[in-house]
This record gives sequence, C-alpha cells and structure tokens, in this order.
Amino acid sequence: MASNRSVVIAALIANGAIAILKFAGFLLTGSAAMLSETYHSISDTGNQIFLLIGIRYGGKEASRDHPFGYGKAQFFYSFLVSVLLFGIAGWESAKHGYNAIVNPHAAEVGQASLPVIGSFPGVWVNYVVLIGAILFEGYALKKANDEMTRQIDEHGWSGYREAFRKTSDVTTLTALTEDTIAMAGAGIALFGVFLSRTTGNPLYDAVAALLIGLMLMGFAIALAWENKRLLLGESLPADEERKLRELIVGWDGVDEIVDFRTVYFGPEQLLVTADVALDANLETEAIDDSITEIENALMETQPQVRKVYIEPEV
Repeated sequence: MASNRSVVIAALIANGAIAILKFAGFLLTGSAAMLSETYHSISDTGNQIFLLIGIRYGGKEASRDHPFGYGKAQFFYSFLVSVLLFGIAGWESAKHGYNAIVNPHAAEVGQASLPVIGSFPGVWVNYVVLIGAILFEGYALKKANDEMTRQIDEHGWSGYREAFRKTSDVTTLTALTEDTIAMAGAGIALFGVFLSRTTGNPLYDAVAALLIGLMLMGFAIALAWENKRLLLGESLPADEERKLRELIVGWDGVDEIVDFRTVYFGPEQLLVTADVALDANLETEAIDDSITEIENALMETQPQVRKVYIEPEV
C-alpha cells in the first residue's frame, strides 16, 4: 500500500507540473491541441488525487457500520474519475477542437526567453513539454503494464482483454489505460502542432484537439463501465469460481453444495459464502474441523479470498 501511494504521489506532482507547462505553451502559441492536452493533464492530476483518497479510505479498518471494510472506496473514486474528470475534460477538449475547426485562426507567434538561451519561438516550449510528457508517460505505462502482466500470469488470463473484464484492481486498470491515452494524446498533439507550424494550416492542430477530446470521453465511458460492475457487486469469474466449487465438492464428508456465492468487497478482496450438505454421520467436532479446513483450502487456492462463511447442512 505504501509503495502504491508513493507512486501515485510522484505521478501527481509530475502531472501537475506538466499541466502548468502545457498551459504555458498554449498561452504562448494559442494551440488548440495544447489546450486539450492541458485539460488532459489536469484530469490526470485530479485522477491521482482521487486515487490517493481511494487508497486512504480503502485501507481503513472494518467497523460496525462497514463490517467488510472500505475496500469499495477505490471503485467509487475511480468511477468519479471517469465521470467528473475525464468526461468533463474530454467534452471541453472536443468542443474546443471543434470550434477551432469551424472557426480556424492562425497560430500565434509567441516568444519565450531563458537567461542562458535568450529569446526563442514559443512553439519550442510545446515541443519540449510534449516530448517530455511522452517520456514520462512511457515510464509510467511500463510500471502499470508490469503489474497488469503479473496479474495476467497469476490468474492465467489469455491477455489484456480478459484482464480488463475480470480484474478487480481498479488502480492498475486506471493507471494502465490513463497512461496509454496520455501517451497517445501527447503524440497526437505533437504531430498536430508540428504539421500546423510546418504547413501554416491551423486545421491539423484543431483536429488533434478534437481527437484528444474524443479519446478522453471514450476512456471515461470505458472506465465507468468497468467500475460499474464492481460497484454493483460482481462475482468471481465463472471459470475461477468453478475451481472453488470443485474443491468443496471433492472434500471428504461433503455430499453436495446447496448454495455458493462470491462477491468482491474491495480490490483483490473476495468474499465466499456457501451452504454445504455434509455427511449425516459426522460428529459435531468433525464438522467444525472440516469447515475450518475447507475455509483454509479456499484461501490457499485463491489468494483473493479474504473472508469465507460456510453454513453446514446435515
């Protein structure tokens, strides 16, 4: 948890600084793509804030009001990221890009200066900031991808598509998607700004802004959909749940499973409940021992299982 928090804090500081530099580039050149990227980085910064809040609340101890803890806080705050941040930022970016397409205007020729370098074209700020953003997001993407790859190997998933449908680790899911979109957005902005400056046609810059906005809105919809399934109480995927059922059915003294349910109550935190018909000849002490052994076996088989409630039926 501490390492996750430090990574998020580092990303928060970096994204905040990048947002300021992108906005400076917009002020110097009036680039629509740079304004869209400013919205994008502001969204990323807000995203890190919400993730930090989610991590903080998710780590709180269980209480009488919340007997299973606060793990779902991360699902909730990740959902807020999609709706409040990326949805709004995506809409504003797309709207600004559309307006720039409908009402094109030549880019401003702003100047910037540094004590050592002296005066230079403001568009250079755009190039440097966007290239820096691509490098930073590339590093962050690698870290998120390493974690997602680890989960894919651990669970035996076929690839990213299955992982996106089944993972309960919304922090990694959000980071991986966010970093991918961030790299793509910075690349599109860099390409659009360069083409507009080279050809003198502001359309390329405006189209880049529109594309960035559409990507952000698409990400908002996808992230909201993924968090919806977890907020509503999704169960363990059927193929993995089947393994737990088979373990119980094959246990000595178990006749059949009357009822079996699983549900996520936090990232990588699974609750299992089962009504199990036991052999009528078992003594009370033997029943208690069997239930304890089954509970331990379920936790060993599936590391995500944190709580198990088995109701014996003789």
